[in-house]
Amino acid sequence: MLASLFAAALAVAAQCDLEAPSGAPNCERRQVDTLRIDQIQAIGTHNSYKQAISPKQMAMLRAVNAKEAANIDYAHPPLSDQLAAGARQLEIDVLNDPQGGRYADPLGMKMAPDVPYDLAPLKGPGLKVMHAQDIDYRSSCPLFTGCLAEIRAWSKAHPDHVPLLILLNLKEGGLNVPGAVQAVTFDAQAMDAVDAEIRSVFAPGDLITPDQIQGRYATLRDAALAHAWPTLKAARGKVMFALDAPRNQVDLYRGDRKSLEGRVMFVNIDEASPAAAYITLNEPKEQAARIAAAVRAGLIVRTRADADTNEARTGDRSRQEAAFAAGAQYVSTDYMKPDPRLGSYEAHLPGGGVARVSPASR
Repeated sequence: MLASLFAAALAVAAQCDLEAPSGAPNCERRQVDTLRIDQIQAIGTHNSYKQAISPKQMAMLRAVNAKEAANIDYAHPPLSDQLAAGARQLEIDVLNDPQGGRYADPLGMKMAPDVPYDLAPLKGPGLKVMHAQDIDYRSSCPLFTGCLAEIRAWSKAHPDHVPLLILLNLKEGGLNVPGAVQAVTFDAQAMDAVDAEIRSVFAPGDLITPDQIQGRYATLRDAALAHAWPTLKAARGKVMFALDAPRNQVDLYRGDRKSLEGRVMFVNIDEASPAAAYITLNEPKEQAARIAAAVRAGLIVRTRADADTNEARTGDRSRQEAAFAAGAQYVSTDYMKPDPRLGSYEAHLPGGGVARVSPASR
């Protein structure tokens, strides 16, 4: 009986915008707020902080590698503008800079000075935000804490939003050319610094953390498989973080923990790990069945509607259609609005709205 009632409620909620329920029978806040957060689907953005490379520096890149230049020829408005437009997942690339100033004199600026950019925020110690030091360094929020403060301010001003997922990539290495700067490796101390900077901006009550989800379960994976995620009612206005990183960085962040005890972030890890609750599966056509299975099992999944400006240049929407149909809770795009230089391509939830029930929900 309970299962059939829940199925009926889910069917009704599937017609709703979960952030602004209206327009369908029984589509109201008390109806949708009983859903768990692993049952939703929302859109987000990729490299959300990224500003456009200046014209002279882009011309220089095209002369060296036209394909790579095309791949990174996109940009986003400020984070708060994206959130206002309906993005509920953001992605931030973070560079380690414990001494300060390491990335404050980019090679691209020296080789092709062009549109002014304020490098002063990069001179102090602390985590920095950019796509690639030396060539793609322009960010709407160059300090990690600055990005976090902007997100928190928007969230506090809009306390009914569905939970935000903030993905972090930890950048290391750099260009193998004279004069280029190599990014500092993230060691155990730097991993702690990432958590510390997040906690310096967000209070415990603002966050959805691995410990909250694991609760009484032996592992985080056990909790995810039991669908022990909070309801929308409990999660509105909150933020969760996920480390979308290679396995060596994930292992360093976990340390000797059984799951992710005491950590702020969930981690991108395979479904069999004791730390499994989140996974990045960025190829929605090839990985459609795996995405749907992970969502049904209780994991949070992020995938991509487009990549490397390819879909925007061709107008091909088949990838985003596959992404939404597979049911990933967060579908990332570079084009919440079209880039008029490239065409009319954009990505948005089927039927519109900010959030809906995931097609793979159970």
